[in-house]
Amino acid sequence: MAAETIFVNTFTNGILGPDVPMLGPVRDGGVIVANTAPGCWGPMLTPAIRGGHEVCRPVLVEGAEPGDSIAIRILSIDVTSAGTASGNDLIHGDCCLGDPYVAGKCPGCGALYPPTRVEGTGKGCIKCAACGASAAPFEFTNGYTIAFDETRRMGLTLDRAAAEKAAAEARKFMATPDNSIQNPVVALAPCDIPGVAARMIPFVGQLGVVPVRPTPDSHNAQDFGSFLVGAPHEYAITQEQLADVTDGHMDINRVRAGAVLIAPVRVPGGGVYVGDMHAMQGDGEIAGHTADVSGVIAMRVSVLKGVTCGGPIILPLAEDLPLLARPFSAEEKALARRMAEERGVTLEESAPISFVGSGPTLNAATDCALKRAAAFLDTTVPEVMNRATITGNIQIGRNPGTVTATFLAPTAKLREKGVYDLIRDQYSL
Repeated sequence: MAAETIFVNTFTNGILGPDVPMLGPVRDGGVIVANTAPGCWGPMLTPAIRGGHEVCRPVLVEGAEPGDSIAIRILSIDVTSAGTASGNDLIHGDCCLGDPYVAGKCPGCGALYPPTRVEGTGKGCIKCAACGASAAPFEFTNGYTIAFDETRRMGLTLDRAAAEKAAAEARKFMATPDNSIQNPVVALAPCDIPGVAARMIPFVGQLGVVPVRPTPDSHNAQDFGSFLVGAPHEYAITQEQLADVTDGHMDINRVRAGAVLIAPVRVPGGGVYVGDMHAMQGDGEIAGHTADVSGVIAMRVSVLKGVTCGGPIILPLAEDLPLLARPFSAEEKALARRMAEERGVTLEESAPISFVGSGPTLNAATDCALKRAAAFLDTTVPEVMNRATITGNIQIGRNPGTVTATFLAPTAKLREKGVYDLIRDQYSL
């Protein structure tokens, strides 16, 4: 029997796919509440995690089948970490088999996916549990430890003394969930840019449904996913199989409380998963990583029967829409109607929609978003390009290759495709 609410506090080993044990099912219209573990740096320092992240176990949704989509409304996001650490990365090639996010290897004993432990703090504190060699595949080129205020509105980067104090109780400082196995990044005590203040605008970098084959979670998009093509480890894929990722790893900062994500189902039940919560991030995540945190997210999931799309669709908060893509005010509508009457033109009714695209480069990701939009709306890429130019824009989610193409689309077509009611409710149209 499907549950009204599913609580998630367990994690994958970094791999997503139809064979991963899933929770649920939750009923169509039910709620998922997940206590997420930090993504990126903690898992990157933990070779036993095979995907570069540590996302929550997926949840089956009652009635969801391939060819449908699942609408995921983010009800709330609450950061539980008191702070975290992050920065630019440097890869240690002797600590991995080709891909440091996926196939960590001990440089001492040669074990693949070795268990590790934290000894002390600072650079080199991640040790192989078997032989004692330093086994972290990454280190910082420029890093910081950042603390948050009690209301979780502001962050402040710490100096050496404060960073080392946080490192001494790293798991507590980060509120790392009990079932998480990641080594806490705060233990490294980076402190290269002390005294920097930053606003907290939390969102989730990973949200979506599972792909059709075992896929490392951080590579569940076509930019990082391209690293799997011809890889030397067991999760290698072909170029053709790259299209099977579900773009759950978006790192798009508009996926925050109040937003709606529409995810196309690839396996029975969908397998909704979440993780990689970020305290803040500018478009592009240009440092490669941002402030990864623990937190609690609540989501309402609804099955959209027969709604088929090539990739995720986002309905951001109205304030997060590009200015040109925001719904028209009453005054603007009246002016447009008057102009249409004067010129004998039938005025198109329209509403905002945002298509996610991914690819090995930003150009490829943009092409992907435009093609997905054109296919969904039964039109041409040139028409979508025109609409995105005069009624929206292209925004970078993550460099090197996730973007959104956001624009005003014809209301009649959105109704036909089964998404207008969601859009109407989201923007009070």
